[in-house]
Amino acid sequence: MQKLLFTFIMLICISVVGQNQKTYQLDSQESFIKWIGKYSFLFSEHTGTVKFKGGILYTADGNITGGSFTIDMTTITNKEYEEGFGPVEHLRNEDFFDVNKYPEAKLVITNVTFFSEENRHKMLGDLTIKGITKPVEFWPEVYPEQQKMYVQLKIDRTRWGIVHNNEVKEHAISEAIELYVTLQF
Repeated sequence: MQKLLFTFIMLICISVVGQNQKTYQLDSQESFIKWIGKYSFLFSEHTGTVKFKGGILYTADGNITGGSFTIDMTTITNKEYEEGFGPVEHLRNEDFFDVNKYPEAKLVITNVTFFSEENRHKMLGDLTIKGITKPVEFWPEVYPEQQKMYVQLKIDRTRWGIVHNNEVKEHAISEAIELYVTLQF
């Protein structure tokens, strides 16, 4: 009898918890990352975009609890290249993103802290690029009514083995890559 009562109570608890959880699928057509790579000592930069393959966001009681996003590295573009110059193929080769070997990058949200008084989220995640996983921290702007989220962050490309095979040129470009992420669900 106690086993039956325990099982019944557990089923009620699971169903109550499950009612407050929601899953949102990423709209890959409307979501993208704008990237900016700058030179170390020049007032010049390269910009472009990369698209998502897919993603999912988890919420409970209206607050984000986690998520996972796959980035399609084969879609990387470079605005300057489209205008007739720039390094788009160079970005795809072995010394930068090596998209033939690593066609996807991935971000997994591992921890979310919600600050209700500021209506802000602090997120920690694991970013995998070129098979190398490193932690990242970011503070997204979340717009629940539009089912949209914006993220700005900078990463040190060298932590993921994204380096130039020419030492002179390696020191000419900044280690920081700026990422401006638009997520639509």
